[in-house]
Amino acid sequence: MDPIGPRGLQQREGALGCPQEGLPSPSESSELVQECLQQFKVTEAQLRQIQASLLGSMEQALSGKASPAPAVRMLPTYVGSIPHGTEQGDFLVLELGASGASLRVLWVTLMGVEGHKTEPRSQEFVIPQEVMLGPGQQLFDFAARCLSEFLDALPVGKQGLQLGFSFSFPCHQTGLDKSTLISWTKGFKCSGVEGQDVVQLLRDAIQRQGTYSIDVVAVVNDTVGTMMGCDLGVGPCEVGLVVDTGTNACYMEEARHVAVLGEDRGRVCISVEWGSFSDDEALGPVWTIFDRTLDQESLNPGAQRWFEKMIGGLYLGELVRLALADLAQRGVLFGGSTSPVLLSPGSILLEHVAEMENPSGGTARVHALLGLNPRTSDAELVQQVCAAVSTRAAQLCAAALAAILSRLQHIREQQKLQIAVATGGRVFEQHPRFLAILQETVMLLAPECDVSFIPSVDGGGQGVAMVTAVAARLAAHRRLLEETLAPFWLTREQLVALQRQMREAMAKGLQGKPSSLRMLPTYVRAIPDGSERGDFLALDLGGTNFRVLLVRLASGGVQITNQIYSIPEYVAQGSGEQGILLNWTKGFSASDCEGQDVVYLLREAIKRRQVRKTSGSIPVKLNVVAIVNDTVGTMMSCGYENPHCEVGLIVGTGTNACYMEELRNVASVPGDSGHMCINMEWGAFGDDGSLGMLSTYFDERVDQASINPGRQRFEKMISGMYLGEIVRHILLHLTSRGVLFRGQQIQCLQTRDIFKTKFLSQIESDSLALRQVRAILEDLGLPLTSDDALMVLEVCQAVSRRAAQLCGAGVAAVVEKIRENRGLEKLTVSVGVDGTLYKLHPHFSRLVEETVQELAPCCEVTFLQSKDGSGKGAALVTAVACRLAQMTRV
Repeated sequence: MDPIGPRGLQQREGALGCPQEGLPSPSESSELVQECLQQFKVTEAQLRQIQASLLGSMEQALSGKASPAPAVRMLPTYVGSIPHGTEQGDFLVLELGASGASLRVLWVTLMGVEGHKTEPRSQEFVIPQEVMLGPGQQLFDFAARCLSEFLDALPVGKQGLQLGFSFSFPCHQTGLDKSTLISWTKGFKCSGVEGQDVVQLLRDAIQRQGTYSIDVVAVVNDTVGTMMGCDLGVGPCEVGLVVDTGTNACYMEEARHVAVLGEDRGRVCISVEWGSFSDDEALGPVWTIFDRTLDQESLNPGAQRWFEKMIGGLYLGELVRLALADLAQRGVLFGGSTSPVLLSPGSILLEHVAEMENPSGGTARVHALLGLNPRTSDAELVQQVCAAVSTRAAQLCAAALAAILSRLQHIREQQKLQIAVATGGRVFEQHPRFLAILQETVMLLAPECDVSFIPSVDGGGQGVAMVTAVAARLAAHRRLLEETLAPFWLTREQLVALQRQMREAMAKGLQGKPSSLRMLPTYVRAIPDGSERGDFLALDLGGTNFRVLLVRLASGGVQITNQIYSIPEYVAQGSGEQGILLNWTKGFSASDCEGQDVVYLLREAIKRRQVRKTSGSIPVKLNVVAIVNDTVGTMMSCGYENPHCEVGLIVGTGTNACYMEELRNVASVPGDSGHMCINMEWGAFGDDGSLGMLSTYFDERVDQASINPGRQRFEKMISGMYLGEIVRHILLHLTSRGVLFRGQQIQCLQTRDIFKTKFLSQIESDSLALRQVRAILEDLGLPLTSDDALMVLEVCQAVSRRAAQLCGAGVAAVVEKIRENRGLEKLTVSVGVDGTLYKLHPHFSRLVEETVQELAPCCEVTFLQSKDGSGKGAALVTAVACRLAQMTRV
């Protein structure tokens, strides 16, 4: 077609290469030059508007809002992890679309950080024009033949090969190995491919070729490959930037922000696809007449790829040609002479721009490339035009990159974001000033970000191989993680068996037969009925604190005054001058208490205290009416509010349960009518070995390291004192298998009790982002990646889920016992609950309730959280005892 100047003027008359008459005056020439160069100037305000516009489009696309259509696609690539240096193995890479009209096949050997570097073997194949523009099957058959030809020269035999497919065109990915082509770019226009899964097309072609066993593991564009191919020695890269034939960027986004994924944990690499950015308001002011002419003459005219046509290496040379042709036709350049090169679209390439812009030897290069004899002033003007075009490209690229960096800085809530950006593409390689201009502009637009620009080793080759290797590593680690946690994922059959075992142990304990459940009568025969009145003193000993409470029961409700005292370790484990204590739990081991009447010990201690009081003080008369454990107190506390509350449950530092049993079933207490609250002491359930089927290697390690090995086995699988230790031992095991922390032994994990159970509650909170989970773990001294954080989360979930299910199975056994005792088809009952694990863990209570509902479908169970079970409950036991005693006297 006839060349058209950017002003819409036909080529002026005159012989090709000959100067034209009526050349402009020097002043007119200067104005025309400035007019041309000024079009490529971009102000800081315009750059900031582009930055803000792109950021807004990114956020709109991530949120899934389709109207108005976002200006960028923000496509998830399903790459959820960056390399951490342990990746090893041989990988095959097929690269299509990264370098124009060619296809590259590579054999990449990864040796890990410590291994020696090996150069990948590669072979490049030129794609014929008729293949680039022909049927899609023809293109993929060509690719399969290239793979076979490449492998024929290698001693690979019949082994299975893992392949990473670098496909550098806009695609919609629905999985790591599933990608649908949206549209062709970069001169490709094969029919029957748009809207199709390109991975499946390649697999079909490989199968038709039938020579080698090749598994296409991942499909990756060159931008993701660039990010993944960054040299690990400089630290992890979480942004990839390519300026090659086209341009694009990718970065690691928080998965919870990507609406299409429906995930709330982890990260995912997002391909911004910013080449299609085409906001009229932001880009219109910097779009020149040369850009418009280039767009009209391109394979895909229209506004859909404005941004790429202003930055990509495929177009920079053409922009320069159009500008130089316009100046020559106006008589400003080359004395008005032109040449076939200057008038032929596509004749000036990216490398020509870099050569002509170079001050040294520029005149000679202009003559050699354009076929004209430039004056010194002509060569200088050519250099200025080249510099103007490439500078604008770098600045626009920087504005877009600044949008990504600003988003990362915002979502990670860091005052100063430190991040590495992997760069790749021939514009960086062939244009020496491009990176410098990019860096300078990024510093201007994103001063809150400390950015390191790292050249990618080989994005399309090594990077794609690394994606494949990371996928293989994650799959192997996933298998090991699932194998480790499998014993913690209890089946319904296992829970039903546990429920049955507990029922059997309950029956034996009530009958006085040997059982791991003591089933101790508490001599609490009734729950509150609301008529209790008076002042009662309660002493609460348990866990790490000692509380003294004054509880006033009146018609208007309950009033409590209390004071808390911390129990020093030397007291908790010293002498016991303080029913009959059977054994200490929860970390207590005070001497001279087990086997003693603790009420008597308390009365004697009160006497000693009164003897030591100073003279003149009035002694307080205290009558110890009842001794109550925290479980019974919790039931009584909730029973004051709800008359159906006949079960008490504690899940805190330790765990226990109590319930109202028919007196006739309690062999150790005479009487056939009425009820008796039974303290199950279920923490010891399984001490006879009956829990062996559920106990894991990690439970055994925790038990052996405890102060009471072989005892309280049920409690050690449920309560807050031990769950953190179970998690710690699992983390140690996974680290030794190379699954966590790159296989490096972490010193802090060797410390007993370093992993507190409260961390499980914090880590499993739905409100926490992954970065907050990482912060919790990093505060413990764990140098972890996002992958590590996700796996630690899964470990915590497995351990706490099992604990909740075991607890639920126990409650189901209790409520079913009550229902059967009373011969009811349907039992309505409430469970009073206390304990930090139950109350503070984000999912524990729900899991307990779900398990009870599944295992005891004939019981309608409501769970009530006690507000002050052990203190208020103890006072209520006393009040009920006084009420019953008064009734007996009457």
